[in-house]
Amino acid sequence: MSRKEILSRLKEQVAKGIPIIGAGAGTGISGKCAEAGGADLLIVYNSGRFRMAGRSSISGLMPYGDANQIVVDMAAEILPVVKNAPVLAGVCGTDPFRDMRSFLEELKKIGYQGVQNFPTVGLFEGRIRQNMEETGLGYDREVEMIRIARELDLLTTPYVFNEQEARDMAAAGADIIVAHVGTTLSGLTGAHSTMDLDEAARIIQTIHDAAKEVNPDVLVICHGGPIAGPKDVEYILEHTNGIDGFYGASSMERLPVEVAIIENTQRFKSLPLSKARV
Repeated sequence: MSRKEILSRLKEQVAKGIPIIGAGAGTGISGKCAEAGGADLLIVYNSGRFRMAGRSSISGLMPYGDANQIVVDMAAEILPVVKNAPVLAGVCGTDPFRDMRSFLEELKKIGYQGVQNFPTVGLFEGRIRQNMEETGLGYDREVEMIRIARELDLLTTPYVFNEQEARDMAAAGADIIVAHVGTTLSGLTGAHSTMDLDEAARIIQTIHDAAKEVNPDVLVICHGGPIAGPKDVEYILEHTNGIDGFYGASSMERLPVEVAIIENTQRFKSLPLSKARV
């Protein structure tokens, strides 16, 4: 599907009261199952590889590999097994070793239909964030990446963390703003410290309102922090206005896998041995 066709389908769905659901795909089976479950978008980024290898998703922000090359490599595993759902690439827009336009053209040629800004400096705070901004590795580079992707007619679904970033991304031509409220809570490798759902709803609403000021047609969905399961998403949708859906990464692949494997193993372990043993 073209970008225009993807957006048309998503907006028709929202008009019917059906939420947009995006899913992180760190493995081929994750992508295949998420599509079978009805995911509207699949997003491939380096955190998925770390997450499904039993490491924290936050590993994707650390120097444990070339994030953009990992996304290129993961295409061969995931794209062939996904039949219809659009697949997006997580792009490190601050990468100083790549010409971003050329790299985005490469991703499009491989078969990715859109992009998201990950790894993102938006998850950094304090002095390190200040130093990144001062040395040419700031969030503005991610905004520029989204602008170029839009020019190349790729679907753009950037993470934003505050009102100003929402305005900047909307002005750059973002199709879907993803209001990010932190690393996902719970599970074996999830965060343990985060805001509550009420605070998340407040922040998500301010991000939504700021983005809509710039582009009334932009779609806005939520992600992260305390929004870990379906009930959490339901709470956010009930306590905000105009939020069009949810994007889950750990929520869609790591947490369900943890529960399924643990419980299944426990069922096998609980089986009694036969009393009539030789």
